[in-house]
Amino acid sequence: MDTYVPEPTDTVVNVDTSIRDHLLQGELEVTGRLVDASNATLFATCTFGEFTLNAIYKPIAGERPLWDFPDGNLASREYAAYLISELSGWNVVPTTVLRDGPFGRGMVQEWIEIDESIDLAAFFSTDDSRLRVIALFDAVINNTDRKIGHLLPHPEGRVLGCDHGVTFHHEDKLRTVLWQWASDKFTATEMDQLHQLLKAVTDAKDEFLSLITLTEYEALVSRIEKMIADEVFPEPSPDWPAVPWPAF
Repeated sequence: MDTYVPEPTDTVVNVDTSIRDHLLQGELEVTGRLVDASNATLFATCTFGEFTLNAIYKPIAGERPLWDFPDGNLASREYAAYLISELSGWNVVPTTVLRDGPFGRGMVQEWIEIDESIDLAAFFSTDDSRLRVIALFDAVINNTDRKIGHLLPHPEGRVLGCDHGVTFHHEDKLRTVLWQWASDKFTATEMDQLHQLLKAVTDAKDEFLSLITLTEYEALVSRIEKMIADEVFPEPSPDWPAVPWPAF
């Protein structure tokens, strides 16, 4: 396994800077903890000028070591997933930054108040086009842990996703509850988005190499190229569990 060395940067291209600047520059105050999370996941407020945003703060110091991912690197993967979301134009990840906080450097992400009227247990298995975008996004980042509870239906109608720390592995480890489109042909729009993303990821190579290993970056590029060549959503791997446990 490659060793993670570079310090993550705070640069990002082509994003709405208002919330990002707020999260980067605001005063972060921890007010609670999500006790069900496997790693330290802290609820915080971020005050910048006269405005305060709610946020999730995941300090690197609170990450539990994993056998198949480099230590102290999950926050960087969360940020790399946000980059993919932005560079592709899918916009399925809440605004995310890397910064110092009360418990050291970590990932800080905009808190999303979800639409409580949506029953996620029923919604996740539908043919909703908003879920299809997330399924495509997950295939690109090689998400090993897309649970039902990681889906965030926004009151304005968008559906976002969270918890992207275990992503970008160089081996095929896609594990998700969103297999409705396995083997389905990509639309012309999706093909255009993948071509756009491949160029953007290539142009942003240095940015990604500050977040994931060279082997993982090369696998990311190869994964997008394969999806473009195959023109279909991937199928579950026979060598890896297809659905995370627990699924919610």
